[in-house]
Amino acid sequence: MTQIASPLIRRLTTASLAAGAAMAALMATPAAAEIRLQYGFQDRDVARMVSLGGSCNRCELSGRDLTGAAFHGATFTNATLVGSDLRGAELMGSNFSGSDFSRADLDGATLAAANFTDSDFSRASLSGVDASGATMVRTRFAHADLSGAQLVSVNLNGAILSGSDVSGAEMVAVTLANVSARGTDFSGSDISMSNLSNGDFRGADFSDATLNGARLTGGSFVGANFEDAEMNRTDIRGTDLSRTHGLTQEQVGRACGDAGTRLPRNLSARACRVSSLRITPPRPPAPPTPPRRRNLVVASSD
Repeated sequence: MTQIASPLIRRLTTASLAAGAAMAALMATPAAAEIRLQYGFQDRDVARMVSLGGSCNRCELSGRDLTGAAFHGATFTNATLVGSDLRGAELMGSNFSGSDFSRADLDGATLAAANFTDSDFSRASLSGVDASGATMVRTRFAHADLSGAQLVSVNLNGAILSGSDVSGAEMVAVTLANVSARGTDFSGSDISMSNLSNGDFRGADFSDATLNGARLTGGSFVGANFEDAEMNRTDIRGTDLSRTHGLTQEQVGRACGDAGTRLPRNLSARACRVSSLRITPPRPPAPPTPPRRRNLVVASSD
């Protein structure tokens, strides 16, 4: 039986269930995957059915209503989901690399341990998502809303975050190396034990953020705001912070610098032993076990 996840399904008629069973029987082959994705029941109560796996390369799902859909262990590489509604959806342990989620709504979605390498979330809404342990290498989040997101142990190496809102996010042990994050709002976020090395953070807002144990070496921070940021054992060795705002002697006195650290006038950094900078980050969550039976999304375009 195809699993169905919508409170409206309680109103299904016997006829609707029979129609669903017949359709499933007719479309049991892998070649029918995309047909399933485009098929929609006339009964509005059966407008959505849920995936628990499956594979569909280059699927066209733009503008679809996929609220609450569950893609567990699925492979939807290079899919197009521009402007789709994925609020509360579960994309756990799935592969969406190379997919286009631009302008999509993923508020409250679960993206844990999923692969979004080279995907595009430009101007998408991801407020409150849980993407713990996800791979988002070179992923584009330009002007996206990631406020309040759970991003623990996420790999964002080379990602584009320019102009995005990441305020109040949980970003412990995140890889932010080589990112482009000009003008990004990190205010109030916990970025402890994260790697920000060689990133472009010009004009970024780190006010009230927690940067304890984070690594800032080699990054560009011209015009960045560090007002009231926590910087206990933050690695600023060789980092140029001379044209930042909001830094105080108390903050940089708790960080770890060296002779190559550049600070605003009248501030000085202390040197730390390398061993004191070694902090064990939390382990990322394990990917979920794919279900035994795999059904594919049936989505209405209504």
